[in-house]
Amino acid sequence: MEENKVENVINIIKDMNTKDRLRLGICLSTSDWANSLYNKTEIYEKFDNMLKEVDEEYRTTLINFAKYKLVMFTMAKIMEMQEIERNKVALYLFNSIKV
Repeated sequence: MEENKVENVINIIKDMNTKDRLRLGICLSTSDWANSLYNKTEIYEKFDNMLKEVDEEYRTTLINFAKYKLVMFTMAKIMEMQEIERNKVALYLFNSIKV
């Protein structure tokens, strides 16, 4: 059952465009509850710079991530997971972003 949850979230991430993947990465790296094995500050800075390069709106205005329903839905699914499952999803997300 747990592997199924991870696979489902990974499938959602596969269907996302690059901007939404970067937004999800930023949400994961700024969230206090997402106890990740990875350096959250370094990941945030990397994704922040990448998103600024590809998204004019993010670069010029204050963004409310709640308006991105798919990103928030995916974050909710990740919140339901155990720490090991979250780390699997985070690892997939971090490796899947190519700009």
